[in-house]
Amino acid sequence: MNCIFCKILNKEIPNYTVYEDENVLAFLDIFPCAKGHTVVIPKKHFENLWNMSVEDFQAVSTGLRAAAGRVQARLKPDGMNIGINNGEVAGQAVPHVHWHIIPRYTGDGGGNMHSIIKNPGDQTPVALSELFK
Repeated sequence: MNCIFCKILNKEIPNYTVYEDENVLAFLDIFPCAKGHTVVIPKKHFENLWNMSVEDFQAVSTGLRAAAGRVQARLKPDGMNIGINNGEVAGQAVPHVHWHIIPRYTGDGGGNMHSIIKNPGDQTPVALSELFK
């Protein structure tokens, strides 16, 4: 497999580990957008979120929370964004599901999740809610 994250897991490529358990590896992003930007990957290869079982997702979620807690304890940021780019159109650059922990600092110039895209479509939330009934 030619997956860079799998190569990191197999110790073919070094990393700067932040947290590790039996299900996840969390390491510093080599192209950080903030001090302490951390990537959290499952130790099993899944191309995207929809390829994971509920059990695998829950195990990764536990590791994600622990990794975020470690970032908070060591760097003491004022806040953090935790997110996933699921699919190429959403910005997923590596086809191995992963989460980003992005520490936030007062005055860093960054935005919130609502700043990612501004294209609400032509249907109101009321109209769209019909799809979920």
